Amino acid sequence: MHAVIAAVAILAEATPSPSPTGPDPATVTPGPWGFVAVAFLAAVVVLLLWDMMRRIRRARYRAQVREELDAQEAADAVRATDTDGQDIDSTGDDRV
Repeated sequence: MHAVIAAVAILAEATPSPSPTGPDPATVTPGPWGFVAVAFLAAVVVLLLWDMMRRIRRARYRAQVREELDAQEAADAVRATDTDGQDIDSTGDDRV
């Protein structure tokens, strides 16, 4: 078994490895249109992030105002129930 592995290793060393062939690296560049496309995508991403942050900020402000209004309504309701429990007529006469 070791002899087979040794023979394969010798054959692998004896055969030269092929040199990488392919297109010329100087001709395979994105060029000006690639730059324009990437710059356009970057600008779109920045604008989308800006819009998203504006919408999140607006939603946060609306939630804050809603909480303040709810707290004010709750305070008004407490004051209304306090005045409902008071006697308006000091004589205790409920007749109208």
